[in-house]
Amino acid sequence: MAGNRALLYCAGGGIGDSLVATLVARALHARFDDVDALTLSAHRSTLERVPDVDEILVDEGDERALADDLRQRGYAACIVTWATPRTARVAALASIGVRVGQARRIYSFRFTDRVVVRSEDGDVTSHWSEILLDYARAIGCDTADRTYRFVPTPGDEREAEQLGLATGRFLILNPCNAVASRREFWPLDGWAALARALRAEYGARVLVTGSAPDAPITEGIARICDDEDVVSIAGRTSVGAFGALARRAHAFVGITTGSMHVAAAVGCPTVGIFPFQSDFPDRWAPLGARTAVVRASFPCHQGDTKERCRDYACIANLDVSRILPAVASLVA
Repeated sequence: MAGNRALLYCAGGGIGDSLVATLVARALHARFDDVDALTLSAHRSTLERVPDVDEILVDEGDERALADDLRQRGYAACIVTWATPRTARVAALASIGVRVGQARRIYSFRFTDRVVVRSEDGDVTSHWSEILLDYARAIGCDTADRTYRFVPTPGDEREAEQLGLATGRFLILNPCNAVASRREFWPLDGWAALARALRAEYGARVLVTGSAPDAPITEGIARICDDEDVVSIAGRTSVGAFGALARRAHAFVGITTGSMHVAAAVGCPTVGIFPFQSDFPDRWAPLGARTAVVRASFPCHQGDTKERCRDYACIANLDVSRILPAVASLVA
């Protein structure tokens, strides 16, 4: 190939999707000296803390202007992990010689190498990292290391310190996924019961986290607990400062979301809770040396998913008796 620089085009999904995609960057480093990432602006700060990526570019603005910039950088190969008409066009307009992307789409003709996504053929057990690494394997790249990395900066550490909560033993509890703040009836009592149980079991402060829109939920949980050591910090940290907190935490316990993946990436003992029968814990489990998942046990109403549910009864009835042993298995 002309040149020795590759591009990981991961512009879609949530922070967890982009973090998992960085394993593709690691695989590309087996063949290329430099591997940059083109991602969403909201994911930039996350990928800036991933040592497997050399430079972060943002997917925004006019397609041709973006493609011209990419062409000038001289990429020999591009892997598109979140294929859309835009991402396919930009890679093609940039005249990148090798373009790997998803097969079976109207725009797939723009890719030089087309990969069938395993999940489309009914695979529900392969981890998403394995599915994405199929793209890298299409051009002879792979990695045996399946743990993603996130390295907080000194500024992140200072921001975490300024919260005044990172002293002594503490656990992180994340009760919110991407739809929680958009549903007016997200149950709080189940999470409050779990917060109390963690507080009693470990004699530690419990920091209840989430994004800024999740603050009414996390604050409600803290009010129910009525304990000064159960503290809502939703919206009070950047992703970097959250990573710095997680690196010091006794454990992270929470519903599957981007913060779960960040916690695992910094080496925090991480328990991912997958409460919905429609979840795929094998596909989205946190990756790391000390991780565990708690699978769905509550009988959901037929057809319910996390995006549409009449009452979120599985959240209201979190199985604390199964979650606590999962935490203990990691921190003993």
